[in-house]
Amino acid sequence: MKRLAAPTLALLLLCGACDTPSTEAPQAAPRTGYPALDLPVQPNVLWLVAEDMSPYLSSFGDSTVETPHLDRLANEGVRYTNVFSVSGVCAPSRFSLATGVYTTSAGAHNMRTGSRPDYMEAIGLVPYETAPAPEVRMMSEVLRRHAYYTSNNAKHDYQFTAPVTAWDESSPQAHWRNRPAGMPFFSVFNFGVTHESRIWSKAQDSLWVDENLDVPIPPYLPATEAVRRDVRRLYSNVREMDHQVGKILAELEADGLLDSTIVVFYTDHGGPLPRQKRLLYDSGLHVPMIIRFPMAQYAGVVDDQLVSFVDFAPTTFSLVGIEGPSYHEGRAFLGPARAAEPRRYIHAAADRLDTEYDMIRAVRDHSFKYLRNFQPERGYYLAVTYREQMASMQELLRLRDEGGLDEYQAQWFRPGKPDEELFDTDSDPDELRNLATDPAYSDKLAELRTELDRWMEATNDKGFIPEGDLLEQFWPGRRQPVTAAPDAQKDGDRITLLSPTEGASIGYQILAEGEEPGDRWRVYTTPVTLPAGQRLRVVAHRLGYAPSAVVEVR
Repeated sequence: MKRLAAPTLALLLLCGACDTPSTEAPQAAPRTGYPALDLPVQPNVLWLVAEDMSPYLSSFGDSTVETPHLDRLANEGVRYTNVFSVSGVCAPSRFSLATGVYTTSAGAHNMRTGSRPDYMEAIGLVPYETAPAPEVRMMSEVLRRHAYYTSNNAKHDYQFTAPVTAWDESSPQAHWRNRPAGMPFFSVFNFGVTHESRIWSKAQDSLWVDENLDVPIPPYLPATEAVRRDVRRLYSNVREMDHQVGKILAELEADGLLDSTIVVFYTDHGGPLPRQKRLLYDSGLHVPMIIRFPMAQYAGVVDDQLVSFVDFAPTTFSLVGIEGPSYHEGRAFLGPARAAEPRRYIHAAADRLDTEYDMIRAVRDHSFKYLRNFQPERGYYLAVTYREQMASMQELLRLRDEGGLDEYQAQWFRPGKPDEELFDTDSDPDELRNLATDPAYSDKLAELRTELDRWMEATNDKGFIPEGDLLEQFWPGRRQPVTAAPDAQKDGDRITLLSPTEGASIGYQILAEGEEPGDRWRVYTTPVTLPAGQRLRVVAHRLGYAPSAVVEVR
């Protein structure tokens, strides 16, 4: 085993040193740590990703249902209690997970730019893809360039089309078992059973929990039978997801790979219920994360350092021994490249959701959340038709119209909202009591206000650009640019491939005469040797652009 340095994990991190320059003097952070991780030279990495789920797990303090497989993972791993998405919805979140870049920095902050043409038609735009800076690559492609086999089972939704160079395979059948023998892998399995839509689409299915299960109802929802049924379905879906996770873990163990694999469980953003998904409250951003290291190192440790989704890519590269690219906006929290100091702040953004616009930005430290509402004339509630298929959402609207909501339940339906909000998330975890006008919190308000300004400027926040103008920047004339076909330069049996399009990745296949091409493309990194009697198929693709035509070389 090659010995890799690991971070000192915070068990009681009160206030770490700032991840950006600050006028404050550095503050000591009480920490209990461990010195090192023993990892293989190229450890396997397995991501288990549930959708639309807050920390509804007994290992994170919610004992409503049993989740034996995730409980075992938590007992053998490290629980991270302060992990946050960059957005309350999936597509922007996945953009940052896939690239290590903030959505607002790249212009990927509006929800579903290309996968719902009906939404785009309603707002007067053509479906489009985010075109980040030319140097940006998907994390999986970078891993492939370093001899990893990458498989995705099977969610996409990145705000752009994944190029053929992104994955060795991406399908409902994708699996590490399909890799060449002995090759290290990065495998992702997505569990859609916890998605918001499964609350209504599975409403008539049998439950995985007792039909009379007593479930917790958050104070911003009415404790009616309709709401209880939806919350019961939520927990039933969590229980079913745990069963699915158990199958994958059993396969990993049966293959003898458990102790050569870093296993990561997390969710793509917060919960599926009304006033959770899509919002920048912790109910929309806070997710559970468990990491099991080989040989169950540091089993049972609880780490409460702040972690953002933009940190996942640099941390993965750090753990597997790859130097991360310079465009990353996150920071490694594990491995030899871990940041010298833990994060002090988490940042998040909300913009267009389906067909509804509302620009909000948020910054959080360990105890306080600050929100800035750039459209205070708009109420918090947005009439997202997709969400209104949920019975509990219909119940909320019915009680709103009848005047049957209490003070906290009615907050979401205010006709407007304040310019600024500040919440003490320790004493008010549901973020119901705004402290922004309380003089006792003026110093904290000023601190977080300043930090939000700094972050928005540092990341060149594109939320101020009208979406139509942003579309024109990505796709001039509202037409998708096409990646130029690659050039092939032959020197004997060696072929060098170049793309005239800046930032394009190149994929290739070597085929015998008469052989039909498959779905897998290799990532071009160095000149290719073409054996006699075989042919080379080549394609180039820059993120946000259409792929080039396929070129054949003999």
